[in-house]
Amino acid sequence: MRTNLFSFAVIAFCIVVTLNANAQNGTKLFEFDDFFKNNTFYSPGVRGFRSMKDGENYIASEGRGNKLVVHSYETGETVKTILDISTLKNDKLKSFSDYSFNSDESRILLLTDKEAIYRRSFTANYFVYNIIKQTLTPVSEKGKQQLATFSPDGTKVAFVRQNNLFYTDLTSGSETQITSDGKFNYIINGAPDWVYEEEFEYNKAFEWSPDGQYLAWVRFDESLVPQFSMTMFQGQEPALDQNKIYPGVTTFKYPKAGEPNSVVSVHTYNLASAREKTMDIGTETDLYIPRIRFTQDPNQLVILRLNRLQNKLELLTASVSTGKTQVLLTETNKFYLDENYFDDIKFLDDKQHFTMRSERDGYAHIYLYDMQGKMVTQVTKGNFDVTALNGCDVKNQLIYYTSAEPTPYQREVYSIKWDGTGKKKLSVNNGANTAKFSEGFRYYTITTSNIKTPSSTALYNSKGEMVRLLDDSKVLVEKLKDYKFGYREFFNFNTSEKVNLNGWMLKPVNFDPAKKYPVFMTQYSGPDSQSALDAWDLGWEDYLAQLGYIVVCVDGRGTGGRGEAFRKITYLQLGKYETIDQIEAAKYLGSLTYVDATRIGIWGWSFGGYISASCMVKGEGVFKTGIAVAPVTNWRFYDNIYTERFMRTPQENPEGYDQNSPLNFAENFKGNFLVCHGTADDNVHVQNTLEFTERLVQANKQFEMQLYTNRNHGIYGGNTSYHLYTRMTNFILEKL
Repeated sequence: MRTNLFSFAVIAFCIVVTLNANAQNGTKLFEFDDFFKNNTFYSPGVRGFRSMKDGENYIASEGRGNKLVVHSYETGETVKTILDISTLKNDKLKSFSDYSFNSDESRILLLTDKEAIYRRSFTANYFVYNIIKQTLTPVSEKGKQQLATFSPDGTKVAFVRQNNLFYTDLTSGSETQITSDGKFNYIINGAPDWVYEEEFEYNKAFEWSPDGQYLAWVRFDESLVPQFSMTMFQGQEPALDQNKIYPGVTTFKYPKAGEPNSVVSVHTYNLASAREKTMDIGTETDLYIPRIRFTQDPNQLVILRLNRLQNKLELLTASVSTGKTQVLLTETNKFYLDENYFDDIKFLDDKQHFTMRSERDGYAHIYLYDMQGKMVTQVTKGNFDVTALNGCDVKNQLIYYTSAEPTPYQREVYSIKWDGTGKKKLSVNNGANTAKFSEGFRYYTITTSNIKTPSSTALYNSKGEMVRLLDDSKVLVEKLKDYKFGYREFFNFNTSEKVNLNGWMLKPVNFDPAKKYPVFMTQYSGPDSQSALDAWDLGWEDYLAQLGYIVVCVDGRGTGGRGEAFRKITYLQLGKYETIDQIEAAKYLGSLTYVDATRIGIWGWSFGGYISASCMVKGEGVFKTGIAVAPVTNWRFYDNIYTERFMRTPQENPEGYDQNSPLNFAENFKGNFLVCHGTADDNVHVQNTLEFTERLVQANKQFEMQLYTNRNHGIYGGNTSYHLYTRMTNFILEKL
């Protein structure tokens, strides 16, 4: 151990000398604290930018979360300030972290005192500001609320508290409790359970009808779902003083692969009659209701019914008054249906059409349907994936979208007519583009960047003419002129299986092709993810490159932007091809004349940590060093919605689970390995790390482990992130 520490000290000294030498030449190099303490290269961009209903103005939150100011799209000039909390006579609301308007923009719902529950869920105090009367009213004074939402006319606010659904009448001030059976770890009304929130990516499970006469919600009976417990210590920042001597326990419902889910039902409530009705979703209980949506008809609710295998989705139309349902549309897939497409089911203002995204022709494309469930047209076509549906202009029958064309590296913004003609590229600069449209589609913003250019945001009118530049990252661009650093370079190669893979490479400054360099590979590799993108990125990898490492990222099979066949080859074998492709990438890199094939490392977080661990047990020594942060190590330990989407259940596919678990190959482990995990990770439980390291211990394999007290999947809070990246940097310097 003393020898290792001495070696590291020598390496660190040499690096400092090199940095100083470069600085004396008039060129700065990055410092660790630039990224993890000082936010030296932070660029805020355009934030809090929301369209007003008139489509001519936008609103932004200004000050320190205490002011809402309206600006003109055309000029950017201030039109008026509609809220300044400092001018109000109140002692309960000093600032807000979010806001929303009612339909006629006469009232504002303000959120404060936010307290996180899980990744997307939280409790908060909500207030309603009446713009005309300039009055501020709490939504409820009986405890914090969740998901407070205006009725369409703004006279009422619905919310969830302690697993029950309520609404407040803003005219009378009365509060009505709609459900009364809510109970922690048993029944939830109007908000999703843990696994729905995490894997169907939403946190609100109730909806107002368009006329405000009904509330519809999903009820989750999680009484039969197994519980998972996490030990909570005192810790620091925040300190849980109640656990100072005896640790506490947090217990919540977490259905692992193959385990029971919540039994769900859908209900409606008539505010006038105070009558509840249960919707008919069939007799099968082992299914999912990932969304409910009202159509433009206030009497018609659409329920998304998804089977447990997640390869059959039905859109049910339900009568809110009778509860009777019928199937509007059925979508099937031989693999699985991607939950990212659920929010692209949009019922248009013409009351006659809806959109959806589907992979039925092998790529993700937009389809237009009538309200009888008949396809009107496939709007987009081609060998590319549509990655976002940005909006539907009913008046001009246009659809706006983002797609991975002309290459998977890029994201470009387009408009197209409903009939699939008149396709027009709206993004001006090639790279990674995102778009936001004003109400009525009179204006839109495009934020763009590429591997050599920080992001900028420009405002355009409906004719495609640039109105003005909103942000050009000028401060960041000027600051970077003082530094010497390299840019990511794209490359691709063919594996031994003749699969062409895309990636990027970041070389050290003063790169000399006659020398041999160590390589540190970074990857996520999860289903439909993509890391090899033509987008600006500046971070830890750039710091490592300046320490003398070539940093490389390769998107293996299973990642996005290249069609369904490439994306879904991992079905039933999650982790198999992803691991093979990272090993193939390491071998390819090792064949390059400027790479030291004996010094290749790999790291990743979450799914990326899983692949890193898998590479260390299946790489046959290709990787000298590996780091896994918060890794899954056995899919039997992970939640059922995510895992079964790609693997089916352990009962149906035991070999797929067992052959792709690093636990079962610990005896083949080779190399230096660091595993890091938060002890309060409610997502990827620390169980994954502890069970894997126990297998390594019993196989007599040495490794290093870093646990972070009370930290969740993000491993942050106080000095935690700084410590984590310091730990990983030191490990790389010492072991690679």
